[in-house]
Amino acid sequence: MIIVEFFKGSDKVTAGFCVKGHSGMSEAGTDIVCAAVSSAVYLTANTITDVLMLTPDVEVRDGFLRLVFRTKAEALKAKTLTDGLELHLKGLEEDYPKNVKVKYGGVQNA
Repeated sequence: MIIVEFFKGSDKVTAGFCVKGHSGMSEAGTDIVCAAVSSAVYLTANTITDVLMLTPDVEVRDGFLRLVFRTKAEALKAKTLTDGLELHLKGLEEDYPKNVKVKYGGVQNA
């Protein structure tokens, strides 16, 4: 299962997110759920770092990506992107509840 956690402050602004695991829906390379999640997460992370030129803490390895903003100002500049990612992944969770789980936690350090 893919576990997605959005880190929220008391103001409900997304301070970061962590995505880990594999959906297990089908074999690697043919798994449409993994592809949908990965594409959305990498689009968001790359846009934050390479288009908006923000500098969050980012950790990436196989089946794992964590992005945490260093400041509230960065989180606010990326709010539209993180809100869109959350909406998209919640939709995937509704469509594939055995493969994707979205949860929420407090602010996490990278």
